[in-house]
Amino acid sequence: MKIIMLGAPGAGKGTQAKMIAAKYDIPHISTGDIFRANIKNGTELGKKAKAYMDAGQLVPDELTVELVLDRIKQKDCIKGYILDGFPRTIPQAEALDSALNDRGEKIEYAINVDVPDENIVKRMSGRRACVNCGATYHIVYNPTKEEGICDVCKGELILRDDDKPETVAKRLSVYHDQTQPLIDHYDAKGVLHTVDGTVDIDVVFAEITKFLGE
Repeated sequence: MKIIMLGAPGAGKGTQAKMIAAKYDIPHISTGDIFRANIKNGTELGKKAKAYMDAGQLVPDELTVELVLDRIKQKDCIKGYILDGFPRTIPQAEALDSALNDRGEKIEYAINVDVPDENIVKRMSGRRACVNCGATYHIVYNPTKEEGICDVCKGELILRDDDKPETVAKRLSVYHDQTQPLIDHYDAKGVLHTVDGTVDIDVVFAEITKFLGE
């Protein structure tokens, strides 16, 4: 079961990926986790990635693909895996397709969690984070007992720069330019499944398990 998660920032694809991984006992793999693990372990690929990141540059597609391929060769991926946050662009998708094809494999499901931009802006601008312990809340969906105060450590809650409406709008613009074409790419391959991400988390998950199988 080889799965790719698609969806705009804040659409909830990470939450669904974790639920799928738990149900089907397959690893949830994000490129951020791969980078951090390789850098921490001092691998050759990790050293290369760190050099780009330290210079404030994006890690090139070829190296990112190499890191992902190295990860999915590991034993815990025998039954499959979920890629979350990769591929982000058509060149990355084509490189992944080609590498998997060489191994007689292919992506079986591309799950697109679809949420309108205006919903995402509302969702993300309602997030609040504790300056002390990092706990996260939402003023509508997961409010604190006392407004502006963390339930865990009583620290002050803030709206992070990443969650400000103008920042979210910019991130969505980048997503539509770069990542939206992936939806067409996987649709053409007949593996795309789009689910409505505006409904309850459990309803979204139930919809996903319908086509993945119980």
